[in-house]
Amino acid sequence: MLTQKQMEKFAELAVSVGANMQKGQQVVIRCDVKVKDFAHLIAAKAYELGAKQVIVQWGDEELSRLNMLYADQQTLCDIPQYKIDEMQYYVDNKCCLISVSAGNPNIYKGCDADKLAAYQLAFSKARKNFRDATMSNYLRWTIVSVPTEEWAAQVFPQLPKAEAVERMWHAIEHIMRLDCDDPVAAWRKHIDTLHKRADFLNAHNFEYLHLKNACGTDLKVGLALGHKWLAAEEEGQDGIAFTANMPTEEIFTAPHNKKIDGTVVNALPLVNNGNVIDKFSVTFKGGKVVAFTAEKGYEALKNLLASDEGVLSLGEVALIGKNSPIAESGILFYNTLFDENASCHLAFGAAYPTTVNGGNDMTEQQRAAAGLNASLQHVDFMVGTKDIDVDGIAFDGTVTPLFRNGEWVI
Repeated sequence: MLTQKQMEKFAELAVSVGANMQKGQQVVIRCDVKVKDFAHLIAAKAYELGAKQVIVQWGDEELSRLNMLYADQQTLCDIPQYKIDEMQYYVDNKCCLISVSAGNPNIYKGCDADKLAAYQLAFSKARKNFRDATMSNYLRWTIVSVPTEEWAAQVFPQLPKAEAVERMWHAIEHIMRLDCDDPVAAWRKHIDTLHKRADFLNAHNFEYLHLKNACGTDLKVGLALGHKWLAAEEEGQDGIAFTANMPTEEIFTAPHNKKIDGTVVNALPLVNNGNVIDKFSVTFKGGKVVAFTAEKGYEALKNLLASDEGVLSLGEVALIGKNSPIAESGILFYNTLFDENASCHLAFGAAYPTTVNGGNDMTEQQRAAAGLNASLQHVDFMVGTKDIDVDGIAFDGTVTPLFRNGEWVI
């Protein structure tokens, strides 16, 4: 367990580096009741730094599971107007958002896959305005994680629960740089390093990336017209910087959704909607999924890919070296926030408009012309193995090695 001082520093990171709350701003904390103590620390730090008001949107995943097991599909898919209005309130008041991701990876194990998929689609439609506000950086937001017994038991099944939680805390302490004398300064230095690599990629303006490894991945990913590589710290539409994911090791941009060809094999399990999907492969042609397989979670993957037309293409490509602190930990977290930062990854579904120059000011038609993918979903999955090679291919065909054997060479 972290010391009280470290926990307070963690909360400070979420407020001041993550969401970068400004004085007089409303803050929304979204978390499960199991991690209420950390939510209270975040709230206290936000008020200390000048928050106008802290609103907590509590979740209860055990209750969510009961609803999924016993409520009928029509009831589940009838999203109450007050929930939609609540999300719109956050947008209208330009709240900054802090989410604490600490869910049980198997919370929906054994639930009806079709019912779950129907609910997720209905909820995605209901929250479209809210999701657009976050994906376009109209709202500043961040995600952090703290251990729970259920999550730790999945990660360290051989350990007693208390010891598993302690191991999780120890890992997060290092990954979040909370073992540094000044975690905020350490994060600033890390952010600068990532941005230097993003600057290199932007200067080269590649037409394609080519990903290849010995496990079966051989994928050419075209990049959107006018694409822009982003790193840890982004800029909100209000001109204020924020760090959306903590931890983060990625440099990412938008694929061109008509120029993706080949096959990709996952490197780590995908946890989506409380289901684990693993040992899967996806084949693309002309930017669309044309075939897929999965040894575990096939129905969950099938339902994801059937949820809307846009999810059949890609909205993100992200590069992460195998020597990141998360990768070096050797821990499979069963949590996308961590696992995506241990491995190069792609995302089914929507692209971030911020990953194209001027994207926030484009019409939907202009975004489509640039190759930006549109979808109600955005689901990251990990593809970066320790032997993956990545090349950047220029418009004139010049090839620039970016990764060899899983690590940056630039």
